Amino acid sequence: MAAPTEIELKLECDPAALEGLRAHPRLVDSKRRPLAKLRTVYFDAADLRLRQAGVTLRVRTFRSRHTQTVKAVGDGLLERPEWEGRVLGPEPDIGLLGETPVPALLADGAAVAPLFTVDVHRRTFLVTEGASEIEVALDAGRIFLDDGRTAPISELELELKSGDLADVFSLAAALGETADLRLGVRSKSERGFRLLDGAQDTPCHAEKISLSKEASTADAFRAVVNDCLRQIRLNEAILLRGPDAEALHQLRVGVRRLRSAFSLFGRVVKTPAGLALFAELKSLSEPFGQGRNLDVFLAETLPQERERRPEEPGFAGVERQIAMERDEAHQAVASRLRSAEWRKLVLAILAWVHAGDWLAPQDAKIERALRGPARKFAGKALDKRLRQAKQGHDLARLSVEERHKIRIAAKKLRYGAEFFGSLYTSEKKSARLKKFVKALKRLQGKLGSLNDIAAASELMSDAAANRLEDRSSLFAAGLTAGGLQAGSSDLLAEAREAYDKLIDLRPFWR
Repeated sequence: MAAPTEIELKLECDPAALEGLRAHPRLVDSKRRPLAKLRTVYFDAADLRLRQAGVTLRVRTFRSRHTQTVKAVGDGLLERPEWEGRVLGPEPDIGLLGETPVPALLADGAAVAPLFTVDVHRRTFLVTEGASEIEVALDAGRIFLDDGRTAPISELELELKSGDLADVFSLAAALGETADLRLGVRSKSERGFRLLDGAQDTPCHAEKISLSKEASTADAFRAVVNDCLRQIRLNEAILLRGPDAEALHQLRVGVRRLRSAFSLFGRVVKTPAGLALFAELKSLSEPFGQGRNLDVFLAETLPQERERRPEEPGFAGVERQIAMERDEAHQAVASRLRSAEWRKLVLAILAWVHAGDWLAPQDAKIERALRGPARKFAGKALDKRLRQAKQGHDLARLSVEERHKIRIAAKKLRYGAEFFGSLYTSEKKSARLKKFVKALKRLQGKLGSLNDIAAASELMSDAAANRLEDRSSLFAAGLTAGGLQAGSSDLLAEAREAYDKLIDLRPFWR
């Protein structure tokens, strides 16, 4: 029997916006429940084995009623297995959890203990949207640890009680017209554990994607996009608080992974609505690239040039000018991330992936591919990307633009290997996967450095022609451009060596 599933969209907003939502027409005109003060205690064994297995165990108390809930890993953003039932007191009753993963995880008799508490004031509305019933919960409160550390909560949850998931996104869009709502990607339990760990919000790298052997192509696409959106949102949250070069880099990586996924899955997902969304993503994310290029120049390229020529005074003027441009670029990034267009786009992509037109193709061949095994689709998609990457067999003779295309092909091949890698679990294929990704990273790194040289050279030429005025700075800019070009020959040789090693490897998916 399949586990009961919770379908819920989590949205984040500031406390003032959350309070303002109470007056939204869609909520004012709906059924509502009285304000509830909820206390929820989360439990785990001393070694945190439930957490490591992706399972949470909690007991929620409202007045004199205690509800025990177990949740397991789902699709990463919207759906997850959930088991819920009454218990007599504020402690969990393991004997009532026979159908959940908990008993197996505690089979050695390990006890569970409380780890943290979440106190919220919840306002609940039952909204009819289309033919669906959706429970909207506005939660304001805090997470508490025994040592006094706390973290705020200000969010709303839209849980589909009956009907169509598309209606959840429709309601979210309507609510977002009057409040700055952002996709929430961390559950209360995840935030509680991070507080327990003492973890700060650090730039988020891509996480490992786990696909079951039974996953269809459509399942794989949803899982990949969910993961990309999570990476984007976690780094976005850091950048909304202030400039951070690594968070910007990882935000850009998340966007590129997302765009690569759309390209990698090709015609089975490319519909007019999808094409429009990803064209908008490319347009709205354009400032991220300029900011990243300037960060690399100031953190890596310029220091290397100054180290080679410590006596040259003109570098100070170059640094001042580029630092000003970098600050302006970061302001442009922050402005874009704060825009309504960006917030709505992230939610629109999520809505399209989970309830969009690509899920009901008119072409029977595409429908079979979507419902067919992800592993079969992955092999064909990876073969195509490998053929594209093989066009770089003579890197030294390629133009900058042609090498850039090979770099993009290698990057898409690497992303594809990471997207589909969990489908190849045998010992031999896992070993091949590891070697293949390592070789791809090396090639991608060398080609990326060549691309950085090209970007820095263009930056220096543009600065010398339009913004640098004093002679010493102009001279330093010329030295930098010349030095960059001189160093590219060694990088080209290293890139060719990395390319040859990659091509010699047996593809892990065959």
